Amino acid sequence: MLAAMPPTPPPTPDPGEPRIRDRGDACPGALRLHSADDGRLARLRLPAGRLTSRQVEILADATETLGDGRLSITSRGNAELRGLADDCGAELAALLAKAGLLPSPTHERVRNIVASPASGLDGLGAANVQLWARELDALLCAAPWAAALSGRFLFVLDDGRGDVAGLGGDVTLVAVDGGEAQLHVGGRAVRLASSDAPGAALAVAGGFLAAARKAGTGAWRVRELPEGYEVDVAESEVTAEPVPAPELPQAPPPSPGVLGPSALSVLAPLGRLTAAQLRALLPADEVRLTPWRGVVVAGAGVDRLPALDAAGLITRPDSPWAGITACTGLPGCAKSLADVRADAAPGPAHGLPVLPGRPVHFSGCERRCGHPHGDWTDVLATAGGDYLVDGVPTPRTALPEAVTAARTTR
Repeated sequence: MLAAMPPTPPPTPDPGEPRIRDRGDACPGALRLHSADDGRLARLRLPAGRLTSRQVEILADATETLGDGRLSITSRGNAELRGLADDCGAELAALLAKAGLLPSPTHERVRNIVASPASGLDGLGAANVQLWARELDALLCAAPWAAALSGRFLFVLDDGRGDVAGLGGDVTLVAVDGGEAQLHVGGRAVRLASSDAPGAALAVAGGFLAAARKAGTGAWRVRELPEGYEVDVAESEVTAEPVPAPELPQAPPPSPGVLGPSALSVLAPLGRLTAAQLRALLPADEVRLTPWRGVVVAGAGVDRLPALDAAGLITRPDSPWAGITACTGLPGCAKSLADVRADAAPGPAHGLPVLPGRPVHFSGCERRCGHPHGDWTDVLATAGGDYLVDGVPTPRTALPEAVTAARTTR
């Protein structure tokens, strides 16, 4: 229904003008592998984090036969395979294609779609945005021009509960009552029919590419557009009613445990799942990876929780692992200054306490890869082997006390 004109490449700057960023960014994908200290890395875009049971089984096998035996969940609910051999690219691509995880090789890095993970399972929300995600993904892959989007451009689809709306999407859709949706882009909002939402989101992405082309700076994301170059929703051929941009809702993510009569929510310790833990999620009607480095298991009841707990998954909000995340750190990342995963692990050696609320993220360097959105406790490694906790110098041995204070005083 809604279409955006195919964008043309940004112009080459004249001498003296600011350098235009290459639109072919280096963000890793399933076909473009990234070199790390622990081997090659593949990032698989999973719109709405959705996996079938067969795909879960195939990824579990892939982690063992091609990778380091674990699957990492990103802050966008995507999946990463690490420890891959230099020559495994063709084998991995064939495996992913056979599993239906590469519907469009030309678009595989732009399928960045986050959606409310529990939508359609627990009776909450104004619409089942998981259906929006599937439609948007199909439209995205079918539009040749959409391959020009960067691997960082993000679509966020919130069913009205507010769990993902604040995750920093370039185009954000929020379902509202009455069969309508709000589309947010660049600090502005319009209201449109719910049935038009996926097509409108794609059309506005085309409008962003047009604005970026005019700006000539090679912006990858909406917030990178220079002043005076806004995404014009009307020019994107979106039929909608402009409304005052309301503040995006921000509800807490679901706690580990029961979501509904036939759905469970669990977290992965430090965002990584072993092959055995992946298989422990099955049988399932569907598995959805979440932006909080967890998993929603559709088609599973409360009787499955003991087995998932025994597999090492986080099934209770009072788990000492809950709310703690970390980047890759040493030895996998050359830029890291510490083995942050070891330092973040709760237990007698470090004694990180069980605390609700404010999440904690351990970073090996100032890039702070994979940090949570919103308010979080920043634990940053330093060159001397110690840490900064929310900017305060902290010896490694004093981390438990410093993290406790940071989580409870803000």
